Amino acid sequence: MLLKMPDRTMPLLLILAAIAADGFVGVSGIGANWGTQASHPLPAEIVVQLLKDNGITKVKLFDADYHNLRLLGNTGIEVMVGIPNDKLNSLANSQKAADKWVSENVTSHIFNVDIRYVAVGNEPFLSTYNGSFLRTTFPAIRNIQTALSKAGLTNRVKVTCPLNADVYESGSNLPSGGDFRADIRDLMINIVKFLSDNGAPFTVNIYPFISLYLDENFPVDYAFFDGFSSPIVDGGLTYENVFDANYDTLVSALTKNGFGNVPIIVGEVGWPTDGDKNATPTLARRFNQGFMTRVIAGKGTPLRPTQPVEAYLFSLIDEDDKSIQPGNFERHWGVFNFDGSLKYQLNLGTATNSNSSGGLVPARGVQYLSQKWCIMSPSANLDNPRIAPTVSYACALADCTSLGYQTSCSGLDARGNISYAYNSYYQKANQQAEACKFDGLGTVTTQNPSQGSCNFTIMIQPDYDNGADSFISVHLWLGSAMSMLLLLLVL
Repeated sequence: MLLKMPDRTMPLLLILAAIAADGFVGVSGIGANWGTQASHPLPAEIVVQLLKDNGITKVKLFDADYHNLRLLGNTGIEVMVGIPNDKLNSLANSQKAADKWVSENVTSHIFNVDIRYVAVGNEPFLSTYNGSFLRTTFPAIRNIQTALSKAGLTNRVKVTCPLNADVYESGSNLPSGGDFRADIRDLMINIVKFLSDNGAPFTVNIYPFISLYLDENFPVDYAFFDGFSSPIVDGGLTYENVFDANYDTLVSALTKNGFGNVPIIVGEVGWPTDGDKNATPTLARRFNQGFMTRVIAGKGTPLRPTQPVEAYLFSLIDEDDKSIQPGNFERHWGVFNFDGSLKYQLNLGTATNSNSSGGLVPARGVQYLSQKWCIMSPSANLDNPRIAPTVSYACALADCTSLGYQTSCSGLDARGNISYAYNSYYQKANQQAEACKFDGLGTVTTQNPSQGSCNFTIMIQPDYDNGADSFISVHLWLGSAMSMLLLLLVL
């Protein structure tokens, strides 16, 4: 019950190591997952500066965007580039395609960018994928490795595959009973052997939050690092948190199959701040600070006590375009808000010339849209039959994940909920006048409607190179068409 991690479809952090870069006065380094599934992503220049200002010396990407990689050049930041799952098939079936991918995304940057890993796929063996990537993941890994070898990069760049923690399990519900999932056991052993033969790490994503999210009876304190009244005893080892238990279940699985010395990287670990009753800034800080403190101290797990955990905290920044299939919290994993502002203070154990405290500092140079919001018109009645479809439309195309039971905006009344939905769409559409009409139900105000913990967002200036204008042109047209349809239905 406490060890097996559930399926997740989310691709998302901080990683600590004893590596210094130019401008750093500390000996520790920090890294982060940099996700870009946002309607208005922070300009890459600002993100790179955010990494540097916070002493982050390692970053994990989910793709190999040329612009982002170029900006990471000559920064001293180590990089893990990613290959999305939708590319696995072509790479698995063509060595030429793999050679081309490495040439374009690794070799062309390697003299300026400190690329250390290529992450082939992202959690490709989730049960929810129904085996879609079972036949392509390992061949893609092999072909990318061959391409790296051809390029003479095998000693510098290692191949890996970030996997969800559900690829292993424990029949005894204890770490010592760990083994790979029965339906993929042979495949996993082949992959682990290949990684071991090439000196590459096993990368796993571990999310204690998900255990709490899916099981109302899960002991809350067991998800954190500050003590648990009923620790799990496994032989002579004691487990006071689910992270250690989960990690050591993997160690047992590796050891049981003859690969006990394979290094482990935790590709994603973190805690969201909204979208669920347990996703709050307070709990996120409790988890992330507890995790950071132990990693900074070099503390390992009971089965690997002398090996500090190398892990990427998921994630750097919130992403409002991520899928919410796993849950509304998916868009709120960031240590920073979507605009690089602070959610809560966190000591990362590093210091820079511009930040001697070691705590977080916000992004600099962020440009925002005008100080105006879209709300439900005060003259509109709550019993208007057009309200429900307009709110559904706004939430389907924007982000209403902060509305719900015990979320940051759960205290809003009915009019506030409607206004929040309208404003979310209005901001995503760059405050275009047409985006606040909602068939006459919306109106623009310059008075901030935010209430308590519920923030009515002002969006950052769009980066049209990332397609922000396509949302405006397409969805405003759809909005006009919807208004006409609603008018016909009402008449």
